[in-house]
Amino acid sequence: MQRLLLAIVIVLAALLLARDPYVEKADGFFLDWLLRNTPASGEHVPLTVVEIGAAPIVETQPSQKAAQPSQKAPPDSTAPGDNGGAVSPLEFALFFQAILDFKPTIVAVEPLLKWRERDRNQEQVFLDQAMRVPKLVLSAELTSTPDPDVPPTEIPGFVQVSGRRGDLPTYTGVQRQPDEDLRLVSSLGYINLSGESATRVPLLFNYRGEVIPAFAMQAFLTWARIPMSEVQIQIGSHIALPGGRRIPIDWDGSLRVDPNASKLGRRFSLNELLLLAQQRQQNSPLQSLHDELILARTPTNPLSPPDVFAAAIATLQSNHFTRRVSVVFDCAVILLIAFLGSRAVRASRVDLLLGLIAFTAAYCLIAFMIISRYAIWIPGLVPLGTAWLLGILAFAWPRPKHRAEPTEIAASPPAP
Repeated sequence: MQRLLLAIVIVLAALLLARDPYVEKADGFFLDWLLRNTPASGEHVPLTVVEIGAAPIVETQPSQKAAQPSQKAPPDSTAPGDNGGAVSPLEFALFFQAILDFKPTIVAVEPLLKWRERDRNQEQVFLDQAMRVPKLVLSAELTSTPDPDVPPTEIPGFVQVSGRRGDLPTYTGVQRQPDEDLRLVSSLGYINLSGESATRVPLLFNYRGEVIPAFAMQAFLTWARIPMSEVQIQIGSHIALPGGRRIPIDWDGSLRVDPNASKLGRRFSLNELLLLAQQRQQNSPLQSLHDELILARTPTNPLSPPDVFAAAIATLQSNHFTRRVSVVFDCAVILLIAFLGSRAVRASRVDLLLGLIAFTAAYCLIAFMIISRYAIWIPGLVPLGTAWLLGILAFAWPRPKHRAEPTEIAASPPAP
């Protein structure tokens, strides 16, 4: 009877934990930990990330030996962009000039292009190169408190949308965007991040009643040549694309991504890109840039967003999405824990502690195996929290006392 009572207590405690609103947030931390420590699975995706400003630019003459990408400029040289993370228009112009020979289809620039006053004389050089890109996606930033004296900017949105739009991050104005000359030759993608999690990247925003794409979604649709009029959105469920593809999204329009998914693409520094473009080898890895999405970012710029958009774009290209396991798994694990709890009250306290440690380690190993092989994540707080709650109760549960077996007293032999 006592063991049955303990099992009921465990099941009720698990149900209470599952209904707590903070449990989902805690499971988000568990999922982040799983994804960060799991290598990305899947095939190569057509994505090339170019990091601009990670090192001073090294000019290599054709007659020189191929310099290493990590080679440093002399101390007395003045390399553009070597000013604490800010990147000059000339560096971006060199980037465009290097890739335009390989006829890229789409180039997305992740950092917001706002130049310093002393770099204004280089802006026209950058603009001349940017105008030659067939499809250019630049970043901008929205705000919920716009300047009342500035007229609102019209942003086209999706047409086929159903669900609660109020659950999406809501904005009413544009806070920062490129200059008008750049906006005329590009399309904008918005880089607002609603949370601190590296595994949740927004795909949709609510702008003045219209559902608009975020930066990662805009870059992907441009690369895939999918017009916004052919996209069907069910907020809180999925985004349906032509051809039967579906992108699962949360209630806030965000996508669960693997932070290591960007490793499925290629990554170059600006020095490496300039060197490969200058060598013009027959089997150069830059020959495939025509079919790839090229993403330029500035890792050394403190104002640059974190490296999550490359992972989001790679996830969208691979069509390999992380999803949660069925609720049936939760019920099965809770029943297993309740069954073990009914027997834990009879075990010794040392065996109980060792069993809890072994169960936690085995559960985490199973979680790693499932998410790496099947891209399915299992909850962490409710099963592990219930198991340790069981351990605490069973540790304090009174142990049954062993009764001493009666010993038979042999009759003494009769006296002679």
